[in-house]
Amino acid sequence: MTDRKTLLDRVSRDTDERTLLAHVLDCCERSRERNIPAHTDFLSPAEARSAEDLLHAAKIHDGWAFCGGYERAERRMLCFLADWQEAPDAAECMAALRVRYRADEGLTHRDLLGSLMALGVVRAKLGDILVSPDSSDVLVCADVADYLAREWTGAGRAKLSCTRIALSELAVPELKVRELRDTVATLRLDAVAATGFSMSRAKASELIASGRVALNHREVSKPDAPVAEGDVVSARGLGKFELASVGGQSRKGRTSILIKRYL
Repeated sequence: MTDRKTLLDRVSRDTDERTLLAHVLDCCERSRERNIPAHTDFLSPAEARSAEDLLHAAKIHDGWAFCGGYERAERRMLCFLADWQEAPDAAECMAALRVRYRADEGLTHRDLLGSLMALGVVRAKLGDILVSPDSSDVLVCADVADYLAREWTGAGRAKLSCTRIALSELAVPELKVRELRDTVATLRLDAVAATGFSMSRAKASELIASGRVALNHREVSKPDAPVAEGDVVSARGLGKFELASVGGQSRKGRTSILIKRYL
């Protein structure tokens, strides 16, 4: 592995990211030196991308995997495997909680997250929050599960009933997307974002330049950044979409694209 300080100097963009990546390296080294499983807390998509870039820079290409408790999880732990493991044991590092409440309470993701953090739990201890009309399932780090099952009794004025459930019992909402087909003059970020967010290319260019757009969970400020099939574009306040496929060119040289906008 490349020298630790040199590696962090090369990969980290700021102090916060350096602290996160130093912790990732600590987990990796502990796992490899003692041949035991080790894991981070839950990482945001951007943090997971940074951690993955770090491991690739360190030429660590195996012996690790991301795990979020279910297939489409957005917030995931980075798990380092012992040599006797083929995959992470999710039940060892995380737990699932189900809270029930009256449907007419109208609780949202923000309400539930706020009530959890009011209990003194930092965001990194919490995975995805899967909201349904009269209940929600939440992934949490195993070390806070019992505390939350006991103390998480309200969100605002709403009363909650909280119990632990198996990961296999998670109620994962159906993924809703809207398909958008278009042709673009170029696979630049501003052109693709204009279709994905239903705005003019000039507006999309302004949005990107303002620093509100991320490509594959990394902030991008250049409107001419290239976008490829499978890339995910997000914008603060506008949601996100995937460039699902790139087709051929028309007689006028425009490229056909299919975008899946997440609802």
